[in-house]
Amino acid sequence: MTKEFYSNGKLLLTGEYAILDGAIGLAVPTKYGQTLKVSSIKSKNLIWKSLDDKGETWFSTSVGFTKILDDKKKTSDESVHNVLLNLLREAKKLNPDFLTGDSGFEVETELGFPRDWGLGSSSTLINNIAQWAEVDAFQLLWNAFSGSGYDIACAQNNTPILYQVKEKDPTIKPVVFNPSFKEQLFFIHLDKKQNSREGIAQYRKMEFDSDRLIESITTLTLEIAKSEDLATFSTLVERHEALLSQILQTKTIKQQLFPDYLGSIKSLGAWGGDFILATGNNDTPEYFNKKGFYTVIPYANMVL
Repeated sequence: MTKEFYSNGKLLLTGEYAILDGAIGLAVPTKYGQTLKVSSIKSKNLIWKSLDDKGETWFSTSVGFTKILDDKKKTSDESVHNVLLNLLREAKKLNPDFLTGDSGFEVETELGFPRDWGLGSSSTLINNIAQWAEVDAFQLLWNAFSGSGYDIACAQNNTPILYQVKEKDPTIKPVVFNPSFKEQLFFIHLDKKQNSREGIAQYRKMEFDSDRLIESITTLTLEIAKSEDLATFSTLVERHEALLSQILQTKTIKQQLFPDYLGSIKSLGAWGGDFILATGNNDTPEYFNKKGFYTVIPYANMVL
């Protein structure tokens, strides 16, 4: 008997670091996600294989249930193997009936996007394991790692959402965000994987009025979510960028890399890597290609 689970990838259009402190962010699930297939086997082992978007194995391991359930052997080593063990142990704590019985499991995961795209290889895995273990995915995230949880919300929802979390209590509001100008929106990958934890650590070092930032970002998010024309959207996006640039004491991505670009550019998630959002036209892909960035995805091809 084989069970199959699926979770959507994610992009955070607004909110960035401020979402960690209670600001409302606009997030969208992507057409790219991750599947997890589980089949029972006779031996009480877990045989795990992870496939990339080309169907090639990038990680595999085999481990006995006794080792999985031995919570005393914790390690600071953040190898893929140990991160996986930690997730399974936390899932077991949340549901003691998980990984019981006489059979083991053969598990295969498969990504629908390149691993360096930053669309949620971890969050989709966490949500898939949570479905398999029949536990709360947000609780699994917070028990095993950290973060706002917006990526888990995207994994579970098939429409854009307004997301807010306070004291690990998430509020998720599906919204209609299907801009009439979406043909003029593009996602460009910067060919650089940004470490979110490093970005968050830098954000935490900054001194600023947190309440004022939360209020400003929330206001911008709500206005962006209901933008009816490209001019309004572009103005709001630029205000969002300028505000975060001031807080982080860092030049915007447009200032750093694309000062001659005619449209608006917005960072997504941790600044400095993964995808950016750009307003533009039919010439936009050629512009970024000439700059050496070849992954340019139209909005409609990315967002679910």
